[in-house]
Amino acid sequence: MAEQNTAQKTNAQPHNTEVGVIDAPPHPKAFPPLDPNHFAPQIIWLAITFALLYALMSRVALPRIGEVIEERRDRIQRDIDAAEALKGETERAIRDYEQSLSDARNKASGIAKETHEKLAAETDAKRKESDAAVNATIAAAEDRIAEMKKKALSNVSEIATDTTSAIVAKLIGETVSASEVKKHL
Repeated sequence: MAEQNTAQKTNAQPHNTEVGVIDAPPHPKAFPPLDPNHFAPQIIWLAITFALLYALMSRVALPRIGEVIEERRDRIQRDIDAAEALKGETERAIRDYEQSLSDARNKASGIAKETHEKLAAETDAKRKESDAAVNATIAAAEDRIAEMKKKALSNVSEIATDTTSAIVAKLIGETVSASEVKKHL
């Protein structure tokens, strides 16, 4: 058996006795993309890929992007036009509002002036009526006063005549007639 083990060992390939290490074939000299022998095919494939990407971008992607940009430009222009139209409507509405507000103020001012004039006329008419009533009352009072004064003066004349007659009668002792006293007064 020992001979067999030795024979097997001689025929067998040497192997690594370290744990975790695997025998592998040796690595090539350089990394293929960096190997100058492979530059020509890489440049050809680069040119083909660039041409395909350029064709794809120019025929598919860029027209779609252009359409989107044009659509956005049109939408923005429509929005600007709509905003300008709304601005014009708003300005017209503001002008109409200010005009109606001005008309309402003028109308209110006219109504206030008319009411003031009407009240002034009514007040003036009532004042004239009151003045006329007061003047009539004053005239009636003046007439009564004049009558009373006249009566009083006529009574004064009689009283003066009677008093004078009485004084003369006491002083002289004779009675004097009222007509004689009136002559001298």
